[in-house]
Formats: sequence, C-alpha cells, structure tokens
Amino acid sequence: MNIARLARSALRANHGLSKVSRPCLPTHVANSRPQKLPIRAIALTSQKLAQSPPPASPKSKPQTLRRAAQASLPIRSNPTPTRGTIRPVLTLATAESYNPHFLEGTLPPGSQRVHAAWWIPNWRSGEVWVFDSGSCVFWGLSEAEARMFVAEVIMRVKGVEVDKLKTLELEELEFVTDPKETTRLQGDLIILGQMPPISEVEFPSPPPSSNVMSPETLPARYAFSHSLARSSALAALETSLDSYLHSVSRLPSTLGTTGKPGLGRKELRMKLGQLMRFRQGVNLGRETFGDTPDLYWTEPVLEGYFDSVSEALEIKARADSVNAKITYAAELQGLLRELLAESSGHRMELIIIALIAVEVVIAIIRDGPELWHMVAGAPEANGEKNDPVQ
Repeated sequence: MNIARLARSALRANHGLSKVSRPCLPTHVANSRPQKLPIRAIALTSQKLAQSPPPASPKSKPQTLRRAAQASLPIRSNPTPTRGTIRPVLTLATAESYNPHFLEGTLPPGSQRVHAAWWIPNWRSGEVWVFDSGSCVFWGLSEAEARMFVAEVIMRVKGVEVDKLKTLELEELEFVTDPKETTRLQGDLIILGQMPPISEVEFPSPPPSSNVMSPETLPARYAFSHSLARSSALAALETSLDSYLHSVSRLPSTLGTTGKPGLGRKELRMKLGQLMRFRQGVNLGRETFGDTPDLYWTEPVLEGYFDSVSEALEIKARADSVNAKITYAAELQGLLRELLAESSGHRMELIIIALIAVEVVIAIIRDGPELWHMVAGAPEANGEKNDPVQ
C-alpha cells in the first residue's frame, strides 16, 4: 500500500489529475482504486438521455488495445511543459444514420461540412464531429456534456435519426496535445502534435472565434474521429445482431423436440423481415466496415491515422465476426422461409379439402333426391320389367 500511495502522490503532482488509477498502470497501483476503462460501451436509454445514466457494466476492450495500453505509460507518467492535460474523446452512436436534410437545420451556428461529417468547432469546452453514419465524436467533452449535446441538438428535431437505436453505444478513448510530439496513436492514447502537410484533401479553416483545438491537427482529428465513429457504428450493429440471434436462439431446440418452430405465421414473417432489413443495413449501409474510405487513398498520412485506430479497436476482426454471424443468420433465414412455405402449403391443403367437402355437401343437397331416385328406383323398374304377364 505504501507503493500505491507514493505512486498516487507522484502522479497527482505531475499531472494535476484527480483520478490516478488507469488500466495501463502496474497492477499494484491500478488495483488500489476502482478502474476506469479507457474504452467502454454503456447502454443509455433514450428516454432518460438528459438524466444521469444508471451504472452499467462496461464492455471488455479489444485485446489489441489491452496489450498496447502500457505503451502510453511513458507519456502519461512523464509530463513536459508543452504537454496538455489528458482529456477524453467520446463516441456516441444514436441511430443507424442521420438524415442530412434535417441534420443541417438542427446544428449550432458555425457548423461546417467536412467530407462525411459535420464539424462543430466550439461546443462547451470542446468540439464535436457528427457523422452521417449515426455517430457523434466529442473531443474534450465529458460524458454528461456529450449526452446533453445529443438531447439538445440531435434529438431536438424529429426525423434527424433514421432507424433510431434502442440503446445508445458510448465508447471512450483519451487524447493529449503536445506540439513537440508527432501526431499518432500510442497505446490507448491519441497524441495531437506535429504532422506532415496535407496536399490532396482540403479542410476548412476554423472560424476566428475557435480557440478550443489547434487548427494544425484538424485533418488528424477528422481521421481519428472517422475511425472511432466506424467502431461505434459497428458496436451498435453487433448489439442489434446479438439481440436478433438471441430472439431466435430457441428455434433449433424447439424444432428438434416438437417438430414445430414454436412461432406463429405472423411471428415468422416478422423475424424474416427483421433479418432482411438487418442484412440490408449491413450490405447497403453508409459504412462498409472492411474497406478504407476513398478519401484516404490520396493521403497516406491520414490513412495511417485512420488505420491505427481501426487496428487498435480490432474493427476488421469484429467485422469478420459479424459476417460469420450474418452467415448463420442467412441459414436461419432459409429455414424460416421453408417453415413459412411449409406452413402455407399445409394451410392450402386444408383449404382445398374444405372446399371439396363443401362441394360434396352442396351436390348432395342439390341433387340428392334425383340421385336417390336413380339409385332406389332402378331395382323397382327392373322388378316390374321381369314380372310375367298375367
């Protein structure tokens, strides 16, 4: 415990931070206080967005980032006069996409369009990037301020959110500014510093009143934000897919024990429609998780920033896992179609049998006397014909 107290005192003096325990610190220090994971995903109920969220268990961070977290320890534990305070960068996914026509009208004054996102240079104590894919990235803002932005800006106008998520996905990294360092992702910490000039891709100039973030690192912040937004959108996709697979998880066992799906025709059609809509969102959505956006093909520097976060957050591996689950869901979709077709065929057979029975009854009612006369009268006629003439 003496070592833990000494470590806490040293880090408070060096950083001026109120919280010491970080997942990248040694075990004997990190265990002295509850950990705050650098990447977490918290389900926030939309109806209680403006209120304090209830405690939620964070998702386990990607293994690559866990292994690389200690790489940021030299930056965290060795402050310099030019280095700023370590601050959060949050990503919040609220919908599958945003309607650009409604979105432009609800954003604060001074917002600028930057390629696939809207850039708000000044909002409270930081800046905000709003991506068309349904995610917002907040630099230098707290979780409460991020939620307030969503409540006051995104949710203020109906129609902005297309296919609103039932639960909101929140992820967090951290960043620090240092003009003497090179802009990069080191471990689990984004460092904003010097970067090569960008020649092929144009970025807007910040307004004169913008003094929150350095204009020199604007392209880097966009690339980092784009990758973070993609990770958040993928997290929402993973949650939706897991929820769907859980809803049909009993179908195989029910078929194996009873021979029936355990779902009505309407429920089967609804499940089929949900899966078709889900696959449409994966294949035709705004984000294709396995490809690098065209913007970065002509700018290797920005592509490096984008790929570094993508690799740290294991976006490709997670996308492959989603595709494997989609393959299983596609097989399940075929099974649902067969069950629906079999149910329809069985129902059609019953209808045909019922129609034949009705036709027989009608024929008996309509032609019954004549048929009876034909059947019963024939022997009498034959008997009269065979009688000898007296």
